[in-house]
Amino acid sequence: MENKTFYNEVVTDHNMHPLHKYELEDPDIILDGVNPSCGDEISLGLKVHDGVITDGAFIGDGCAVSQASADIMLELVIGKTIDEAKHLSKLFLKMIKSEASPEEIEELEEAGALEDISHMPARVKCAVLGWHTLEEMIKRLDQM
Repeated sequence: MENKTFYNEVVTDHNMHPLHKYELEDPDIILDGVNPSCGDEISLGLKVHDGVITDGAFIGDGCAVSQASADIMLELVIGKTIDEAKHLSKLFLKMIKSEASPEEIEELEEAGALEDISHMPARVKCAVLGWHTLEEMIKRLDQM
């Protein structure tokens, strides 16, 4: 029960009071992510300097889970290297598949509160929208 309460608090807080939901001025890379099954959409922008994500923001519409997850993701990856962000993204997706260890979930900090999404199949695509968009951005940055 305590874990579910924490999940609800985290999702509600990040949905109602997102820190990173605004249009980023002069991003180095921007990419749209869409969940066609429910209509959730985000436009994710990042600033990257010397391999470090120095700033990031998103705009979009969707359910509380998709919007909160994108905000939590940005809170976690800003200040990290591209490789660290890639690692965290892999851990998040591993957690959503119920394959992450407790230590790996702890490494995700507040994003670990979304662990129970793995038991809500209809919400999985919502939770991973921002993370999949980030992964695609990282692939494009690697090709630059």
